[in-house]
Amino acid sequence: MVSPPAITPDEHARLSREIRAAEQKTAAEIYVVVAHSADDFRLVPVLWAALVALILPWILWFAVGLTIAIILPLQALAFLVVSAVLSHPSLRYRVVPPGIAGDAANRAAVAQLMAHGVHLDGNRTAILLYVSMLPRHIEVVADHGIHARVDRKHWRELVGMIRHEAQAGRLVDGLAAAVRVSGELLAREFPTTGDRRRVREDVVET
Repeated sequence: MVSPPAITPDEHARLSREIRAAEQKTAAEIYVVVAHSADDFRLVPVLWAALVALILPWILWFAVGLTIAIILPLQALAFLVVSAVLSHPSLRYRVVPPGIAGDAANRAAVAQLMAHGVHLDGNRTAILLYVSMLPRHIEVVADHGIHARVDRKHWRELVGMIRHEAQAGRLVDGLAAAVRVSGELLAREFPTTGDRRRVREDVVET
């Protein structure tokens, strides 16, 4: 299934301009990643199907009074049907538990941060704003150099800012605002040294 772009070329260019403007005042680097999904979550339908298959026999036994000989085939059939139905992309991403979605987004965000090669920079001062579209989840991850000096509450505030705008259908507005705010924060802690040469893409859609 081919997914349409989450952000338009104009929005991509807008975010790049916001990042470049924010980075004029700080030695840190800011990245934005918009992902169609943090994971394919193919095991989630199986988990729900297993739960249904575990509960169904007790309902059939106590409420309906069926025999084991009838219940067992129905249990297997229920597992197969629920697993197959929920595996369809239009449903699969809707049934991902928030905890699983959050863990997947966090892992994907950290992987994206590393993929940008920030660990090769001795200063370790990079921040990444990550948005997973299916299911919708937002992460802000920072490299070690920033973590040592910036309270994590600031990242939670950025997540809330992006989420508020995204829920109103203004995802790019939220990301742009988060870039500006994070740029101001990073400028205080990591002022510019005047020697910047960006070699990696600042806005990525995956």
